Amino acid sequence: MNDRLKALADAGVSIWLDDLSRQRLTSGGLETLIHDSHVSGVTTNPTIFAKAISDADAYAEQVSRLAAEGASTDEAIRAITTDDVRDAADLFKPVYDATDTVDGRVSIEVEPGLARDTEKTISQAKELWETVGRDNVFVKIPATKEGLPAITETLAAGISVNVTLIFSLDRYKAVADAFLSGVEKAIENGHDVTKLASVASFFVSRVDTEVDKRLDALAGTASEDAAKALKGKAAIANARLAFQAYEEIFSSDRWRELESAGAKPQRPLWASTGVKDPAYPPTLYVDNLVTRGVVNTMPEATIRAAAEQSEVTGDTVRGDYEADRKVIADLEKLGISYDEVVQVLEDEGVAKFAASWSELQDTVTAALKGAAK
Repeated sequence: MNDRLKALADAGVSIWLDDLSRQRLTSGGLETLIHDSHVSGVTTNPTIFAKAISDADAYAEQVSRLAAEGASTDEAIRAITTDDVRDAADLFKPVYDATDTVDGRVSIEVEPGLARDTEKTISQAKELWETVGRDNVFVKIPATKEGLPAITETLAAGISVNVTLIFSLDRYKAVADAFLSGVEKAIENGHDVTKLASVASFFVSRVDTEVDKRLDALAGTASEDAAKALKGKAAIANARLAFQAYEEIFSSDRWRELESAGAKPQRPLWASTGVKDPAYPPTLYVDNLVTRGVVNTMPEATIRAAAEQSEVTGDTVRGDYEADRKVIADLEKLGISYDEVVQVLEDEGVAKFAASWSELQDTVTAALKGAAK
């Protein structure tokens, strides 16, 4: 097991892979990552599945069978993705058991087109949960305003949830409130909350991408030097302030009552942790977000970079929240609105996942037609 990754895990960071494919499952590659790289969970999204199905012939046999059965595109997508997630969940079951159900989790997302539809999100979350049929699965629900009540009702039904596409501190606090309400309802409904789990996926690198673009636009102005000094700072500051909110929420009397009933906290998950700017160190969003009780879901390239370069020197999240708040305040002074940035990122995130879903549909439609010839 890699010493740097072990140090990261020992510091309290659960390392999850942000990728899944049939090839990873059948080749033993995913199992190797579990044993050699301390990977303890997997996240997926439509972009990941679109790439997996378009890049590999590992799905050819199943696609041919589905074509012969007359399956529609959406039926085929459901069969393919839930099979992969179920097999991955089985692979991670020993991790799930060894960590008292905390890790060993695999995520599958509701269709992105439902992001603004509360009732259909709840309905599909239940369908996905039942179809996969594994306790160590998370159903991913986006943190849109319409997604918040869906998060509560899905948890209330005893279904574990990965809340995705969180960018703002206010929205994160609303997500945590939706989680607490969901657990309270789950208890009222008689569910075993010791197995009920949730993570709040706070997106990181995209914040720097959007903010840095706005900072670059200040080149040649009187604010140029101040702008340069803030590049690459916003995302980490934002994530750390989210963790501060987490500490406050999960030390409240409301939470303590749920904890006494056996509930586990909704862990912060650092998502989008592969750097987008090649000028930044590849482990920027790993090394600067180390603290106990969080998840960092990484592309394999980032896991490899962490294995080679990461230096775990202790907690890099707690301790200087004032400095993090100053980063946000200094951006505001330069005319870069935090509220505007996070709203742009949420809208873009929903649109990107919807586009990826369309790409996935196109890929599967073509595969079905090819198999039917």
